[in-house]
Amino acid sequence: MERRRFIAKAAAGAGAGIIAAPAIAQSQPTITWRLASSFPKSLDTIFGASDTFTRRISQLTNGKFTIRSFAAGEIVPGLQVLDAVQAGTVECGHSASYYYFGKDATFAFDCAVPFGLTSRQHTAWYDQGGGRELMRAFFKDYNIVNFLGGNSGTQMGGWFRKEIKSLADLKGTKMRVAGFAGKVLERLGVVPQQLAGGDIYPALEKGTIDAAEWVGPYDDEKLGFFKVAPFYYAPGWWEPSASFSFYVNIKDWEKLPKDYQAAVEVATYEAHVAMQAEYDVKNPTALARLLKNGVKLRTWPRDTMDACYKTATAVMEEEASKNAKFRKVYDPWKRFRQDQNQWASVAEAPIQNYLISAGRGK
Repeated sequence: MERRRFIAKAAAGAGAGIIAAPAIAQSQPTITWRLASSFPKSLDTIFGASDTFTRRISQLTNGKFTIRSFAAGEIVPGLQVLDAVQAGTVECGHSASYYYFGKDATFAFDCAVPFGLTSRQHTAWYDQGGGRELMRAFFKDYNIVNFLGGNSGTQMGGWFRKEIKSLADLKGTKMRVAGFAGKVLERLGVVPQQLAGGDIYPALEKGTIDAAEWVGPYDDEKLGFFKVAPFYYAPGWWEPSASFSFYVNIKDWEKLPKDYQAAVEVATYEAHVAMQAEYDVKNPTALARLLKNGVKLRTWPRDTMDACYKTATAVMEEEASKNAKFRKVYDPWKRFRQDQNQWASVAEAPIQNYLISAGRGK
């Protein structure tokens, strides 16, 4: 008799759970956020990450949690996204953290540093190698929770009005270049300028700047740099990859139900992976079109690469010696980079180099 009563009670409890589940889902709050992007809508691959993120958030929450994306300048200028999220002007944002290098050089690790990690290596560092914990602790001081938000892969070295045949040719060049790269190039005689994406072409066209780097063939073609600066350099040693980030105001994050927080984690990661895949598909064909339009493709002279590597290393070591926050990230990051490059030299680099050389012979 007692056994039958126990089973009956268990069955009743299970039935109550089945009935309650939809009610719980229906009780979830309707939330609407705004997202400020650092990028114009014309850059569909980068700005598109925001669209991917916001679309998936809505899908994952049955339309209960919606986020509206605003391009650079629609709410705040492109280089003020972090400030807007920190202050709570908007609940979230999409940006490149090295734009805020002037606040603290540590921001660069969230995006790109000279001679740093490739796209795969950066994702591995952030997701599995301790990077998330390090950067979350850093961003907490800015009232922000940060998430992976896409990656461009290895970037190009920029557009120049004149050919760079040696290190000496860089001296006096006024160049749009962001973050750590500007500090490194400044020591080599370059005059760095930091401009948001939508402001680069007018400055290059008017001669306010002599050179500019942005991302790679697909985005650079859309922005039209080849029309005013014919020499296109590779690689962008200051960005072996560039990881973009989603920012969420901590107070707004903590107010979210746990399942909405999980949706954010999933949606940002999907947007992150999708951006890199899209660039890998679109960059080769875009480069082919640029070359047909008369673009002069060049690689950096060896003396220039060597000088930049030596200077970049010195600059980073100097920053680490005076900035405890930077040092906290730099030391484990540097060990991670060394391990990754040693492993890459064993298998991936040799097969990639072989395939490249074999393809040239056909």
